[in-house]
Amino acid sequence: MIKDQLFDAVADALSNLGVDSVPSGLVVERPARREHGDWSTNAALVSAKAAGRNPRELGQQLADYLTENRPAHVEALEIAGPGFVNFRLAATWLHDVLAEVLAEGEADYGRINLGDGLKVNIEFVSANPTGPIHAGGGRWGAYGDSVARIMARCGYAPHKEFYINDRGRQTQLFGASLTAAKNGESVPEDGYQGAYIDEWAAEMPDDVDPVAWGIERSLADARESLEQLNVVFDTWSSEKSMVDTGAEAAVMDRLRASGHVYEADGATWLRTSDFGDDQDRVLIKSNGDYTYLTPDIAYHLDKYNRGDYIIDVLGADHHGYVPRMKAALEALGSGGDTYEAIIGQNVKLMRGGEEVKMSKRAGNLVEIRDLVDEVGADVARFAYLLQSVDSPQTLDLDLLKTEASENPVFYVQYANARVHNIGIEADKRGIVRKPFADVDVSPLSHERELELLRQLSALGEVLEFACTERAPHHVSNWVRELARAFHGFYHDCPVLRDDVDADLQQARLWLVEASRIGLAIGLDLLGVSAPESM
Repeated sequence: MIKDQLFDAVADALSNLGVDSVPSGLVVERPARREHGDWSTNAALVSAKAAGRNPRELGQQLADYLTENRPAHVEALEIAGPGFVNFRLAATWLHDVLAEVLAEGEADYGRINLGDGLKVNIEFVSANPTGPIHAGGGRWGAYGDSVARIMARCGYAPHKEFYINDRGRQTQLFGASLTAAKNGESVPEDGYQGAYIDEWAAEMPDDVDPVAWGIERSLADARESLEQLNVVFDTWSSEKSMVDTGAEAAVMDRLRASGHVYEADGATWLRTSDFGDDQDRVLIKSNGDYTYLTPDIAYHLDKYNRGDYIIDVLGADHHGYVPRMKAALEALGSGGDTYEAIIGQNVKLMRGGEEVKMSKRAGNLVEIRDLVDEVGADVARFAYLLQSVDSPQTLDLDLLKTEASENPVFYVQYANARVHNIGIEADKRGIVRKPFADVDVSPLSHERELELLRQLSALGEVLEFACTERAPHHVSNWVRELARAFHGFYHDCPVLRDDVDADLQQARLWLVEASRIGLAIGLDLLGVSAPESM
């Protein structure tokens, strides 16, 4: 709210100073360093050339004008560097933030309409159904689900999807491995090993197709383990069902009709190089079999039935996949601008200073459920979302099991528990929070109180950035900063102590409630619970 007010005031000032139009690069933002003020604008720098003036000179004129025609809450303005104008605001702007948080509540505070209802299909995890999902795959689950939550709060209509690669050589090897284990034989070369193969083989009935049974067993395990991580999908799409319905043949007809398919060396090719790929791609091999790309193209076309925009969250080894899929969709006229791929990086687990290996094929497998059993779903989920998904991640299991401030999820959840404890203690002492309309919030002037409100005020900006950049770790960082601010407030600003002035106590009680709202929103966006006690 204050950002928009300042932007409008700056635009009006430029107009009155003879700048014909608001430059596209004009921003009002928080300075990187608090000592530079509460807000800052680059208006003079981006307007100076068109206005034919020196940026510093225009900045001074802008500051002078805004001093004479002072926007609400502005106490002082100053020029910095080559022409930045910094605003120093009275605490009243943060009191307005408090009122806004309380009025909009958990349901609406920080909510913005970036998507305008756009349907977005987000596919993530999509592990082969050849065994349990390992703990590394949990990162994709936490990430994709949190992206969907953030996009929903930003006005999009997300649809979460898991693609089942339920045909091909790997599933055949998986079925053969189960059969061999059931019969007490050695698994095939390149087959699957480990305790889970022996356990599942012992469960497998004698009169079933081992491949079909194994896939269903694997999917049941995937659903259960992902749900433990608070990840639930709207659709589970089967590659095999796409083939059975003739989707591959149908997409080949469409590709041929596009004019971008040709025959060479006995194979059928798609001219993806026409659309930015580094080389053309084979659709049908010389032996008549489809390559993996053909059913994938058919599948992506099918996904448009559930979304107008597609996001794929892919593993670290999929960089080459993106340009060829984008090219194929462009060849079909679907538009590459409606397709987005996010490449994630792998997770390394450490225990006792040593790496814990994760390999489904070799049987060195740390499952999602193992991680959840060891550190808890909230801890695992929050830990996955602490870093950008495009950077490799190392999780220290020993640290994640500690109940100390070094453990980030404990630090945040403990702040939430403190919030609720204040409410419990207030009830015990018969202290009743008055209606907000009857409370004077002007006593909120302590730096700890104002810092807490500053953090709350940033939610909308954090959400917008996290949404547009597909970056839930910005929400993780924000909720950690909010928790840090609350812990500081809790330490230095007593709420229920007998010597606290009654008006100040009432204002602080409402500040505690606003903190509860902020923590609840942030934790929900991360898919983490907000416990009332610890």
